[in-house]
Amino acid sequence: MLGSQYKVLGLVTAMILVGGISGCKPVNEPVNDGSSKKAEVTDSATPVIISKVVPMELPSAEVCLPEGCTQYSIQNVETNIDWINDYFTDRIHKADPIAFEPKSAEKVVFSDPENVGLSQRTTTVRFISQFGNIATFTIDSYIYNAGAAHGMYHTEYVNFDLKNKKRLSLEDIVMKDAQPKILNALYDSNSIWLENHVIERARLQLSDNFYYGVNGIVFVYPLYELASYAEGMSELTLPYRSAKALFKPEFMPSLPKYVNL
Repeated sequence: MLGSQYKVLGLVTAMILVGGISGCKPVNEPVNDGSSKKAEVTDSATPVIISKVVPMELPSAEVCLPEGCTQYSIQNVETNIDWINDYFTDRIHKADPIAFEPKSAEKVVFSDPENVGLSQRTTTVRFISQFGNIATFTIDSYIYNAGAAHGMYHTEYVNFDLKNKKRLSLEDIVMKDAQPKILNALYDSNSIWLENHVIERARLQLSDNFYYGVNGIVFVYPLYELASYAEGMSELTLPYRSAKALFKPEFMPSLPKYVNL
């Protein structure tokens, strides 16, 4: 009798286990809780930049005019976002239209055949970084005019708002009427370097050439504006701690909560 009870109990236990297992979803079966759909919406709203640098095809690497010849080297960025590609292609064509003109079959007659100078122009566009809807690129350019003591180089930072499909200017990202406060904070944060270069507060201006650095927003100045050619382009950093109350929050990276010391 006792043996029969154990058999019945074992059968009931087995049925419960089988029923419990069949009532659960297998571990490897996807659960439709809406999270995957949410991820798809996020991805489509904020594209992740994929890029590579590619040489642009030119009719000729060297263009000659009566004044002399110029060698061109142009590399553009190719991304997965068409309007960004179009922006830089248009910029390059407008900056160096002669480089893209069909090569003439006519022989160039130089104005001074005994002293034909060779100049150089180099342009490279690169992707730098992205946080959220903000993507940063650079346009690196170098110009050497034949006969000059040295060439001139420049790095222009281009920040895009991917959500609104536009280039961001400094005015776009700062709070209303905040520029005087930003200028004072920038001077205070870089006062030692500025004083060593004999740059008074009244002389310093905000640059619209900027990028988001590791420790703050970096303002970039052209050669000779704040320092000598040998020192290169000058960079002044406004720490995020100082910038937080002066810039629109949607254009600021995620920051820790700073404690007032």
